Amino acid sequence: MQSEVRQFELLTSIDALRQRLEQWIQTPSDWEPVQQGQLLLRRVVDRVETLRIRMESPLVVATFGGTGTGKSTLVNALVGEEVTRSGRQRPTTSRPVLIVHSEISPQSLGIPLDAVEVVQRDSELLRDVVLLDCPDPDTTEEAGPESNLERLRTLLPFCDVLIYVSTQQKYRSARVSDELKSAAAGCRIVFVQTHAGIDEDIRTDWENTLSGEYEVPQIFFVDSLRALQEQQQGRRPSGDMGRLLDLLHNKLGASERVRVRRANVLEMVLAGLERCEALIQTRQPALQELQQVLLSQQAESARRLAGNLQQELVANHRLWERRLTSAVIDQWGISPFSLVLRIYNGLGNILASTALFRARSTAQLALIGTVQGVRWLESRRQENAASTSLERLSQAGLDDALLQESELIIRGYLTSAGFDRRLTRPESLEQLRSQAALLESRFLGNASQQIEEIIHEQSQTKARWWPRLLYEVVLSAYLLFVLARVGKSFFVDSFLYNTPLLNTDFYLAASLFLVLICGLLIGMFNWRLQQGLKDRIRRMTDRLIQIRLSGGIFPQLESAVRDARQRAEELTALTLQTRQLRAELAEFQLLGGRQRAAPVRIPGL
Repeated sequence: MQSEVRQFELLTSIDALRQRLEQWIQTPSDWEPVQQGQLLLRRVVDRVETLRIRMESPLVVATFGGTGTGKSTLVNALVGEEVTRSGRQRPTTSRPVLIVHSEISPQSLGIPLDAVEVVQRDSELLRDVVLLDCPDPDTTEEAGPESNLERLRTLLPFCDVLIYVSTQQKYRSARVSDELKSAAAGCRIVFVQTHAGIDEDIRTDWENTLSGEYEVPQIFFVDSLRALQEQQQGRRPSGDMGRLLDLLHNKLGASERVRVRRANVLEMVLAGLERCEALIQTRQPALQELQQVLLSQQAESARRLAGNLQQELVANHRLWERRLTSAVIDQWGISPFSLVLRIYNGLGNILASTALFRARSTAQLALIGTVQGVRWLESRRQENAASTSLERLSQAGLDDALLQESELIIRGYLTSAGFDRRLTRPESLEQLRSQAALLESRFLGNASQQIEEIIHEQSQTKARWWPRLLYEVVLSAYLLFVLARVGKSFFVDSFLYNTPLLNTDFYLAASLFLVLICGLLIGMFNWRLQQGLKDRIRRMTDRLIQIRLSGGIFPQLESAVRDARQRAEELTALTLQTRQLRAELAEFQLLGGRQRAAPVRIPGL
């Protein structure tokens, strides 16, 4: 029961892996390596689906090797009778031969039957496996739709196990080795040296030749002709041929076929994932370089925009100071220093009002009223200009010149990184304007809102009793001193000591000192307001720059770069998960296969 539960768990893991793989394939991407990987993995998934459909059917064991290596003779020896024509000097298998048990329907195997010659026999071995005698990969005929090489490549995806057959003369064939590299993806391999009766044993040298590319647990050294004669005489084949038959019966039987096919599925998926990783790794340096260029261009844009924003806001700080002073006065209520601030804040209006008293005629009164109206309109114009300066700032940092300059710099990195140059360009000028208007409205709304928040926060801070204590105490102490001096002169000195009252010089000096003290206190108060306001404006500027450039100067391209990095990380996670599952399912002590050190080329790609 525990073993069955474990098998169910592994099957669930394989299904989950396949779902994640299909999701990775179906998610669109603008990065060329990912697009290439999706095309490749889509073909891998199709191959995997073919293997899943045939999960319970007998394993397809194909012979693979060069011309004259004895593939057909080996097939006859395995079946125990002549089922395919054999020969040594030239290719004799021009059309693939599919040998199946008479009780098995060839249609259930999923193999295109119009491409093979079907032979049915009652051999005991054929109850567990299906044999496929393939054409030679080193045939001298030209490759084409009807060539033996093309037939071989068409049938290999349906094979579960390859019997790689070679001889003393053929085991170093480069052409056969190249075809094997493609065929071995998603297949287990059995290595067999034939012609044991006439050739020398070269298995050690052959194993050394294969060890760099393949896992080679063992190599069988067989004499197919003698084994066929022994079976025809009713005897069990001796030597390595007997061990080879035991391997095919035990490791490829009904109890093992599902495990073999699961292993082949993982081999195929892992081969595709490793190839995709190789494609992505070749473009990773260029992708990182492009990302650094985007960050540097965004930093330059932020620097320019921040400079313009701070310059404009600080240039209009007097407007924000007057509004802040008015907010503080409203919260302070009636006090000596608040009255002084009210007078200072409305000094222009007070001076204008006094001019009305100098009018001697209706014409002079109208002229003074006109001048004051013009001054009021100019003040309102300045206030509106300061408020609308935020709108100018929304376009000050990212004008067309800056965008074109950044586009020219980035364009050279796009092709090498694997992106389309159109990612840096909007589809039309109207689209650019609409995007800019959207960003500007958000930027302007945030700027206006934060200016109001700063004024409210600063007014709350400055309106507390401890910031105003110094100003009120100093001004009140001076006023009390002057009042006490005047009261003493009037009530004490004049009545008790008959001393003359204070003359005009005292009042002029007292007024002068009052103006100086009020000016000093107002200067200190404004200095503190400026420091707090400028500091908050700088911090607000940094926040607004982040908001303004949150989407980047080329948001579509930056989104594509982030997606590319995420897709590469997802692919790495898929590869690690596949390797873990392969470690649990794909370890066979008696069956060889491709090593995982290097990426594998997928058949047909």
